[in-house]
Amino acid sequence: MLEIIVLSLILGSLGFIAGILGGVIGFGTTIILMPALVYFYGPIQAIPVIALVATVANLSRIFLWWSVINWKVCFVYSITAIPAVILGVNTLVTLNDRLVEITLGLFLILLIPIRRWMRKRNFYLKLWQMSLVGAGIGYLTGIVATTGAINTPFFLAFGLSKG
Repeated sequence: MLEIIVLSLILGSLGFIAGILGGVIGFGTTIILMPALVYFYGPIQAIPVIALVATVANLSRIFLWWSVINWKVCFVYSITAIPAVILGVNTLVTLNDRLVEITLGLFLILLIPIRRWMRKRNFYLKLWQMSLVGAGIGYLTGIVATTGAINTPFFLAFGLSKG
């Protein structure tokens, strides 16, 4: 019983800190939570929890930034991202736990140099290219569940800077 209380306090505190940080910078909530959830529960159990956290976080962002959201970009991005997430999740459930752990770890580590490389290259994207980004990141999201940080350079490259 004491273990459950301590675990709840640890994850609750981490969730609170991650929520504040994610609210301030716009992403990162799931990146902060993912390692702890994988450590305590394993990757297969952590991913649905992360998906739920990401859904709630993003719904709150929609509510807060409703008036500045570029709905055309959201539609173009989502039209390919949503089916790609379903494909990614179907891929995830066929993988073994160890491979998922390694993939998650590598993905989280590679996010930093990928974002820096993209920023250095000053990518500029057109609207139709956002559908390709949506498909790729949607598929990745289905497998690793935490792709908010990799989205940011693409959104900035399209010219989205508010909210």
